[in-house]
Amino acid sequence: MYAVDLNCDLGESYGNYICGMDEEVIPYISSANIACGFHASDPMVMGKTVALAKKQNVCVGAHPGYPDLVGFGRRNMAVSPEEVKAMVQYQMGALMALCKAQGMRLAHVKPHGAMYNMAAKDEKLALAICQGIKEVDPELILLGLSGSEMLKAAEKIGLKAAREVFADRAYEEDGSLVARSKEGAMITDEEEAIRRVIMMVKEGKVTAITGKEIAVTPHSVCIHGDGPKALAFVQKIRKTLEAEGITIAPLKEVIG
Repeated sequence: MYAVDLNCDLGESYGNYICGMDEEVIPYISSANIACGFHASDPMVMGKTVALAKKQNVCVGAHPGYPDLVGFGRRNMAVSPEEVKAMVQYQMGALMALCKAQGMRLAHVKPHGAMYNMAAKDEKLALAICQGIKEVDPELILLGLSGSEMLKAAEKIGLKAAREVFADRAYEEDGSLVARSKEGAMITDEEEAIRRVIMMVKEGKVTAITGKEIAVTPHSVCIHGDGPKALAFVQKIRKTLEAEGITIAPLKEVIG
């Protein structure tokens, strides 16, 4: 039997600026990564997204990023591990308060954008993020890139962790994501993206951008909710997964 979590980055609107199709996408996922105000979102959007997740019985995770609204948290920043740890804890705290106010409990933490990609390769940053999470709540689950330094750091300090793969992103041979600035970084063909996900879940491998097959062992599949075809894609990927005998389940059930 196969089981996998379906996660999506949500709550990324800000003031009068709308980003994503949160209300339409959320019924089809099992975990929502909610932006915490640094790279996107604001208190009103955060609270509204928590309410949406509660209504749809979807688990809530914090999605902390670098303080970079203009760059959407996708620009690398030269910050110390101590600063990253504080940033993560600060953003977690904000979302935890809004969750508690609505009778919800934070389930996981997934760093965003540049923070995620840098910590995937930087041992010290990865360890700082994991320590920051564990100090706040040792029962939380880190959601990190399969094969990354974040997962190694989580194991090192005894923090629960889930391995994440991406439906619509290309991979380098070392298991890292192809930079968005490079051609071919995004998988735009829906059928190809779905085939890749099935192969990752059932066969534990994915074809890198070079054509070489590399090993991945996913607990969770990330789908993006801000593209023009986002709703159609999330509907199709869930339907296909279930047709393939793959159960959609929250992280705590998938990692055991």
